[in-house]
Amino acid sequence: MARKYFGTDGIRGRANGVITPELALKVGQAAGLVFQRGDYRHRVVIGKDTRLSGYMIENALVAGFTSVGMDVLLLGPIPTPAVAMLTRSMRADLGVMISASHNLFDDNGIKLFGPDGYKLSDEVELQIEQLMDESIAKKLAASASLGRARRIDGVHDRYIEFAKRTLPRNLSLDGIRVVVDCAHGAAYKVVPEALWELGADVIAIGVEPDGFNINKDCGSTSPEALRSKVREMRADIGIALDGDADRVIVVDERGHLVDGDQLLAVVAQSWKEDGRLSKPGIVATVMSNLGLERYLAAEGLVLLRTPVGDRYVIEQMLAQGYNVGGEQSGHIVLSDYNTTGDGFVSALQVLAVIQKLGRPVSEVCHRFEPLPQILKNVRYRSGKPLEQPEVKSAMAAAEARLGSGGRLLVRSSGTEPVIRVMGEGDDHDTVEDAVDLVVAALSQAAAA
Repeated sequence: MARKYFGTDGIRGRANGVITPELALKVGQAAGLVFQRGDYRHRVVIGKDTRLSGYMIENALVAGFTSVGMDVLLLGPIPTPAVAMLTRSMRADLGVMISASHNLFDDNGIKLFGPDGYKLSDEVELQIEQLMDESIAKKLAASASLGRARRIDGVHDRYIEFAKRTLPRNLSLDGIRVVVDCAHGAAYKVVPEALWELGADVIAIGVEPDGFNINKDCGSTSPEALRSKVREMRADIGIALDGDADRVIVVDERGHLVDGDQLLAVVAQSWKEDGRLSKPGIVATVMSNLGLERYLAAEGLVLLRTPVGDRYVIEQMLAQGYNVGGEQSGHIVLSDYNTTGDGFVSALQVLAVIQKLGRPVSEVCHRFEPLPQILKNVRYRSGKPLEQPEVKSAMAAAEARLGSGGRLLVRSSGTEPVIRVMGEGDDHDTVEDAVDLVVAALSQAAAA
């Protein structure tokens, strides 16, 4: 059954356009009702990133949750993985993160976590959607049973200690100069502080949020500022987080980018060596490079692929018993530590390997040569371009051109009206020709 409000990562859209106070109120009421499972006082924790619209959405959610009798604990600006962790730690029935992740400030979103800290299943999201479209006047709390809301202090310190405990007790980052880009987002306080406490020489950028500058020319999706600063400061490593800090990419001492695939290779090989892999392999999405798959195979490890979206990675990790998974974009899930992608904890695991090996980042984090992989986006206004006969014909021709050694992936984005076309193979020109063939057909269909 198609979902009306939820996409691949919660509910997301233009602030005060799609994500309105009315919508947030309904989400609070519906989710609050779905997660009331007994006679005790139920509680929900709510975190947010630094977008201007966060105030509006937070207050509407509070009204929704309290109107159905749930107590609300407000965390303020804090990373998404911290919300997942604190949902479990504070014995909450539900966790909420107000964020549109790597999108610019004029978008926002609502991510929900169950009491176990995991993102909700499709089935639970459908239950919430059905309640959102019903009249729930008779299900509202009686006057004496309304919920209370209060702000919680000290949550930053709790997340810092949690993240530091994922490292060996005796490991120090003394001698490492780190440039960290917090994308003017949710991690702007906690991550520079934690790195400093671990002994690193920290240069922090993207730590002056004003409500409008989140992810703007900074963070994991715009790493040029980080690359420049790493070269300027002659740093050993650059770490870029996105607006809600659930993804990370790295820049080596030369200013070269290291994506999530390379980071997965680093962690997988190191954990295999230390006997920490729960199974001989990892989980990644259909977007991960074939080079990663070949590297892992040479190490005796398998790559289990899922649809795009870190929650699908996590579902397979849980179902199959893997403890390392992630996405090329930098969502990395280490289930020994957290229940969702955690950009900072993932960066710490990579830093631990760098310290252990005593070699530069350019050597440690370049595990394989990526195959040529080309990704192009086609925006459309309405309709279903993927169902047009000429598009299907172009896709078949592109797959034939790539042959058995290549891959073609065409999919609709779960967060915006965009179709993504990815091609991969051993020869760059062949891949580009195949992708352009599909893009041309889609562009024509989208314009019709």
